[in-house]
Amino acid sequence: MEIQDPASSRLLGGASDAVARPDYDRTGLTAGIVHIGVGGFHRAHQALVIDRLLRQGLGREYAICGIGLLPGDRRMRDVLTEQGGLYTLVEKHPDGRRDARVIGSIIDYLYAPDDPEAVIERLAHPDTKIISLTVTEGGYNISPVTGEFELATPAVAADLADGAVPQTTFGLITEALRRRRDRGTGPLTIMSCDNIQGNGHVAQSAYTAFAQALDLDLADWIAAEITFPNSMVDRITPVTTDTDRAEITEQFGVDDGWPVVAEPFFQWVLEDAFAAGRPPYDQAGVQLVDDVEPYELMKLRLLNASHQGIAYFGHLAGYTYAHEAAQDPVVATFLLNYMNTEAIPTLRPVPGIDLDDYTATLIERFSNAEVKDTIARLAAESSDRIPKWLVPVINANLASGGPVRLSAAIVASWARYAEGVDEKGQPITVVDRLADELTARALTQRDDRTAFIADRDLFGDIVDHDRFVQAYSWALDSLINDGAHRTLELLIES
Repeated sequence: MEIQDPASSRLLGGASDAVARPDYDRTGLTAGIVHIGVGGFHRAHQALVIDRLLRQGLGREYAICGIGLLPGDRRMRDVLTEQGGLYTLVEKHPDGRRDARVIGSIIDYLYAPDDPEAVIERLAHPDTKIISLTVTEGGYNISPVTGEFELATPAVAADLADGAVPQTTFGLITEALRRRRDRGTGPLTIMSCDNIQGNGHVAQSAYTAFAQALDLDLADWIAAEITFPNSMVDRITPVTTDTDRAEITEQFGVDDGWPVVAEPFFQWVLEDAFAAGRPPYDQAGVQLVDDVEPYELMKLRLLNASHQGIAYFGHLAGYTYAHEAAQDPVVATFLLNYMNTEAIPTLRPVPGIDLDDYTATLIERFSNAEVKDTIARLAAESSDRIPKWLVPVINANLASGGPVRLSAAIVASWARYAEGVDEKGQPITVVDRLADELTARALTQRDDRTAFIADRDLFGDIVDHDRFVQAYSWALDSLINDGAHRTLELLIES
């Protein structure tokens, strides 16, 4: 039965019958999963999966305790605490239909700056079997040049100092693992759910490197006992807006401080490699496999790289939302041409997936006007995205003799966008950890066309390949002289 607590009553007291409520008793749930980085995507994806299981009477020992580390997580702490961990997930269908359900799988939330010790003890608790992560592409502190963990990063260096109170994910998790080893609590699984190729391998490299710098014996124990499964996750989850909140209250009668909206599409491909057991994920729509790589390359090089193709061209062409750009036949044709001629040839066979159907579905998903995914969201933090999602496509085609003209145009659109001024002379807010450096280089490219791609930290050696430079320079010239939309027209005509 549904738990009747004050938080549930506040959230659901005026809810319509159309809202699917948790139909399980939350009082007996155990937090077997501790998730770091509770945002919209986690709540529309991994937390939804556990809620699905709980509704089937499964996985009661795998409810979720959320952990926040960043200043922006304070609000999540406050909202989830006020609402007893409950929140509303609304799926927006292209035909305007809405499906609403209240998710009950998050049963606790800790904000690390308030009490790091409480977080460490939660991670070290015998009940904890999985630590899952959505900490963004940049949250693993891996150098894009060397591929190595960066020990000199100030926050990491502070956590490595003698007597430090851990503040980073690396410090908190490593100290918890030390306690688990010393207490005989046993191993667990660290499960990355971020958009990184080989995200499990990347997480393993990062956490092992940090532990090696701290305690070699502990690092050896981690290498021997802790598993880091790879995964591919996919669901477009835009930032929740005030309009979303108002619509949810009006349509469903739910007064939710931080609901989540998402597209109907859902995919999670997960390597079945768990050190201390796992929920029956396969009973809730998760595909468990031995090798995730074909699926993750498909997603990163088709969906994620195409999002970058929408982002900068879309903004420069005057669009605000992804669906506006994707519904433009010129943009859609450009994206399909990129996927079919440049990205797909770099992929291995993907078991069970028809790539023609997959690419067509992507355009449909991008075109969903109900989701209202913003161009600004897609264009943010590009320095963590383009090198991981698009540059590998470029490198593969340069090595094989394949085409690079459309990939080069996407990079050029980023360079033009990074100038910080659109085609009407209006300022562009470049949201990126390297924003100042990117804009400074972009502002010199009117005189030096290769200034932007000369950054080997981001692009490797592509500036040394004449074939790429020619395609890139043509696209940048066209963007500067003819504008984004005309450039796209020329690209799909040739």
